[in-house]
Amino acid sequence: MPPAKVSTLAPDVQPRRRRFVITARAAASFDPLGRSVAAARAFVRDTLQGWGFADIVDDAVVLTSELVTNAVVHAGTRAEVLCLRAEEGVRVEVADRYPERELPLQHPGERPYADPDRENGRGLMLCAALATRWGVEYTATHKHVWFRLDLPDRPVGTRSAGPVIPDQLLPLADSRVRVAVLQIDADDAVSAWNEDAEHIFGHPADKAVGRPLAELAAWPQTPGTGTGIAEALRLSRWEGSYGIRGADGRVIPVYASHLRVRDAHGEPSIVCLLVHDDERALLQTPVRTPGSDGHLGEPRPDPFEVFIGSPAPDDLDGLLQRTVERARDLLDADAAFLLLATDDETELEVRATTGLPSTRQRFARVPVDTGTNRFGSARMPAVHDDLAAVPGAVPLLESTGMRSVVTVPLKVEGRLTGSLGVAAEVPGRYSNEEALRLQFAADRIALAVESARLGELERLRRGSLSFLVEASDLLAGTLDRDQTLALMAQMTVPTLATWCAVYTIADQSSDPYLSYVLHEDEDRIDGLKELLSRVSPPESVREAGARPWPETSLAVGGETVVLPLLARNRVIGLLTLGKPREEHFRQEILELAEDLSRRAALALDNARLYSERTAISRALQRSLLPPGSPSVPGMEVEVIYRAAGEGNEVGGDFYDVFPIRDGAYGFAIGDVCGTGPEAAAVTGLARHALRLLAREGLGAPAVLERLNAAILDEGARSRFLTLLYGELHPQPDGGALMKVVCAGHPLPLRLRPDGQVIPAAEPQPLLGVIEDLELYEQTLTLDPGDVLLCVTDGVTERREGTRMLGDDGLADVLTTCTGLTAGAVASRVLRAVERFAAEPASDDMAILAFRVPQQREGE
Repeated sequence: MPPAKVSTLAPDVQPRRRRFVITARAAASFDPLGRSVAAARAFVRDTLQGWGFADIVDDAVVLTSELVTNAVVHAGTRAEVLCLRAEEGVRVEVADRYPERELPLQHPGERPYADPDRENGRGLMLCAALATRWGVEYTATHKHVWFRLDLPDRPVGTRSAGPVIPDQLLPLADSRVRVAVLQIDADDAVSAWNEDAEHIFGHPADKAVGRPLAELAAWPQTPGTGTGIAEALRLSRWEGSYGIRGADGRVIPVYASHLRVRDAHGEPSIVCLLVHDDERALLQTPVRTPGSDGHLGEPRPDPFEVFIGSPAPDDLDGLLQRTVERARDLLDADAAFLLLATDDETELEVRATTGLPSTRQRFARVPVDTGTNRFGSARMPAVHDDLAAVPGAVPLLESTGMRSVVTVPLKVEGRLTGSLGVAAEVPGRYSNEEALRLQFAADRIALAVESARLGELERLRRGSLSFLVEASDLLAGTLDRDQTLALMAQMTVPTLATWCAVYTIADQSSDPYLSYVLHEDEDRIDGLKELLSRVSPPESVREAGARPWPETSLAVGGETVVLPLLARNRVIGLLTLGKPREEHFRQEILELAEDLSRRAALALDNARLYSERTAISRALQRSLLPPGSPSVPGMEVEVIYRAAGEGNEVGGDFYDVFPIRDGAYGFAIGDVCGTGPEAAAVTGLARHALRLLAREGLGAPAVLERLNAAILDEGARSRFLTLLYGELHPQPDGGALMKVVCAGHPLPLRLRPDGQVIPAAEPQPLLGVIEDLELYEQTLTLDPGDVLLCVTDGVTERREGTRMLGDDGLADVLTTCTGLTAGAVASRVLRAVERFAAEPASDDMAILAFRVPQQREGE
């Protein structure tokens, strides 16, 4: 039987009332690793964007991030992510193998979803805040947390008929009306291109067919917000203005009507009808007006729909563009523009224009108050008969050829939210009557614009949250300085800026140094780097926030801003962002860049501190090792040393081979209790003390007794030490006389040429425990062909489960080394130790091998 399933809906979540018909699915599994969280976010983002669900991608990514974190980090199990697509939206399920049947409830007296200050439990709290529906399902082996996000409702169009009007009031059109008909296939590429399209845009059909519509269209939409071209092509109907790039490179404004259809085989495509923008009446949906018969009881038209038309655009950019187009038509103007106010009502940001170079002006900012009287403020309606007489009165219209203008404020509850204006190329076009008509229209649409603006800000906020989550994840994953610089730039371009340059500051007395440059066009990186190298670097200031950099703006072209990289109360670098000429930064983008710069600065400073710490640690560790490879005349000597722990070059094990006097050499191999820096400190004491005492002419027992006293003098910092120490005297006949003391250390092993392995010393008390030690030395003679092997307990105590290599295992390995050189013996022992267990060694390891070469015949 299949396992029983227990399903629990979240508190206050009603069961689904309509069937969730699945039209597509995508699934992936992720290992219980930290990097799996980022991989799961990328999987959900790519899946939903591929399905055309851009409106809900950011919420889905944030929720998935928290739920997968709970599975792979807190529960420590694999996470299985399943995405289900339906007409209404998407359902995402995250399953783990930790089926704890407990659902936190949000009722008085019961445990809440989560404490916001805690790491675990936030996923359910976010589900409750963001998801349309959510719940938890259990089986005997799995726990499934699911959430559902519905697509926002979109208004549908209505049919209507217009009244009979005089011929002189009919819309203008060319004597030969041309309507471009395009068909777009399921891959968003042009599949049909009629003769009128060739005439209007200049592209022959064979050059246009097969190209993505996105390559031809100049879409008036803010990236990351509202309806983009990909989203518009997924709607059943769409109507509005955009541009098509002609064969000569010019953007031709068009008015378009899109209809999504399917053929006899069920394959979808989009039929697009396009006309010149000034002939929009051919395609534009008529404004709904009350019936001409004047029947009582019929609903009065919505003033907003009367001005904007129905259906109204469902995104801010579309609404603003429709507003300026209708305002231009309302007063028969040559141009129109709409600006939105900042939260403090001190500046206005250009958001939509028609009849003006909108690409150059979009997101540019102008002050709300430009003069001392009412005509110099956007807070009141104003009519200018001739701008030539009052230069600078409307900064947006400078050098545009416009002469007369009327502007009116957009206000909500008495607060300035924007400004709407129309302009004409002739002076004296407008009077107070036109200002009243425009103000009436502005009052009708002000609330809708503000509502759409707040919706856009909310989407930007959620998108920013998702962006910063991924950025923090990436930055926290490295402590390498160069990689941190590269990540910083790659996260900035092209999401926030067209190009980016990172300057680093070594110390407070140093000038900023250009460390990294990135441009969205890789072919321009070298040129940009060369150009920036000829410009003085930006000034290092502590004030947070973006500030303009005029010098680079003049040299590179376009808008350039600089953000300080502040970490631990000092400026460690500068992040420079640039836009091409005719583009401007949005305030929201600059605020997001400021958040990113704070995170990046801390990551960069952490990488710097880690690099400095590593360099210092390695320098100190190298000072504890012998200065060079050991060498004894007439003997083969080989050393292999491995310190446990990442980044450690020296641990508790140590070795040394050094000259004492002519014909006499000292050697030592020891093991301090423990590993790491604490053990390395005692290592340094022991190695240097051995050299000093041996060169004073003391014998081996006296050397070790004094070293024992020095270790005990360290008090609480002292650690016990096992040590094999001896003196080596090469003999004229080719042998070697050795005097050794083995103080608690693994016994040295002697390998004879016949394969016999025997201990070469007797055990004696270790150092650092007993105050009054009485040690004695033992003498042995190595004959030609003999090998003396000395190791630390990291070799003999190598474990695999309950098995241990031990002294006997080491002796067995050494038996197979007959006839090998000292280097080959040490290497074979190391290989045997490493292969004994699959896991890396957890203890320090030192191998010291001596061999007396055999005399060759004739020598």
